Amino acid sequence: MRFQNQMMNVWRRHRIRHAQEIFPVRPAEPGKPRFERVMVDGDIVSYLANPHNQVGIYIASDPLTPEDYYFEVEILDSGNFATIGVGLVPQRYPTDSQPGWRAFSVGYHADDGKLYKANGFGKPFGPKSQVGDRIGCGIKFPKPSADQENPAAQNMAKVFFTHNGKEVGIVMALLPPDGHLYPAVGMHSEGEEVKVILDAEWHYEDLELMAVDDGEDDWSRLYDVKLNGTMLEYSGRGKSIHDVGLAQARYALDTSNHYFEIEIVDPGENCYIAIGIARRNYPKNRHPGWNKGSVAYHADDGKIFVGSGVGEQFGPRCHKGDIMGCGILFPNDYDSEADSDQSPDDPDVSNRELDEYPSDSDSEDENMWWRQGNDEQGTKVQVFFTRNGKIVGTKQVSIPKGGFFPTVGMLSSCEKVRVDLHPLTG
Repeated sequence: MRFQNQMMNVWRRHRIRHAQEIFPVRPAEPGKPRFERVMVDGDIVSYLANPHNQVGIYIASDPLTPEDYYFEVEILDSGNFATIGVGLVPQRYPTDSQPGWRAFSVGYHADDGKLYKANGFGKPFGPKSQVGDRIGCGIKFPKPSADQENPAAQNMAKVFFTHNGKEVGIVMALLPPDGHLYPAVGMHSEGEEVKVILDAEWHYEDLELMAVDDGEDDWSRLYDVKLNGTMLEYSGRGKSIHDVGLAQARYALDTSNHYFEIEIVDPGENCYIAIGIARRNYPKNRHPGWNKGSVAYHADDGKIFVGSGVGEQFGPRCHKGDIMGCGILFPNDYDSEADSDQSPDDPDVSNRELDEYPSDSDSEDENMWWRQGNDEQGTKVQVFFTRNGKIVGTKQVSIPKGGFFPTVGMLSSCEKVRVDLHPLTG
């Protein structure tokens, strides 16, 4: 059997090498797939070696929809290097790039098991793939009207990948202007051949369960905090400063959504509640404001903390029933998307293989922050805080790479807050 497989691979490579002159590049036509430097024979797609060693790509004719939301690719021949990428791209995607390398695209690659999202640099995501493996890709479309009150979510797609029938992980991908993403397969070494299964099935019941609007999609990180609809409840020990519960929103504040609020429903034992903004992947079990790349207003003492464990007097203390708000006054020329999708730390990726945060201590976090070049050279903005609808004060800070994300901290038992991430949308 092994000898037969080897002979079959040799035959496939021989057929592909001599097919370049027989099968010309397929031009873009309405309602038909786009492909270059690959041979298409029904549902079989094979890489065509070329003098410039360019990527070959196949882009399906139709985008994924709520009715047809999933497809699979079976690897028939891994070729020389198994450089096969499976993912979603916009309709007019450049045909010299793998899925995930360019804007508005995402791809899971067989050779390294990495996820590529609008960037030529991937990150660990899932297992590597070989001959016989099936890589699946789909979109978990929300139920109608589920995201109507979340403008940011309307521009994002919840893309998921599978490997041999098991879900690997999820990534939030930015949608192109027309709102459509197309199945795509990229190849880049001689001998690669796949079967594209555009009518593959995935259990829709699983998707419906994921689409329930319980507020979970609004948050990227919840540590020692339970979410119940719009309510955040502290669930940590509350014994020391290392027991902070942290909730960080999935989407950064921007010019279209620059403000959020919390209502203190239960101050708990000590009302160690903080509202603020923090860089993505802010360390767990640290109050917002205590570490670099964050600023926060604390309810128990009325102090403001700006990247330091030492606060300064800022406003009144807050109690049960008080509504605390935090927002950003952006410059008129601020581009909300300039830094939004290129940071190496991406909270919109969820899988089993990514560490949630690489360090646990304050010193390690500070060292990493400075080593990554996150100094005070970013765009200066005015962060403001409110109490019961009245502005308490402002603080000028620099926006870190990737933006500032709404963040809530809690530290004593029984604390509960109700969160409104979009209070200005009505």
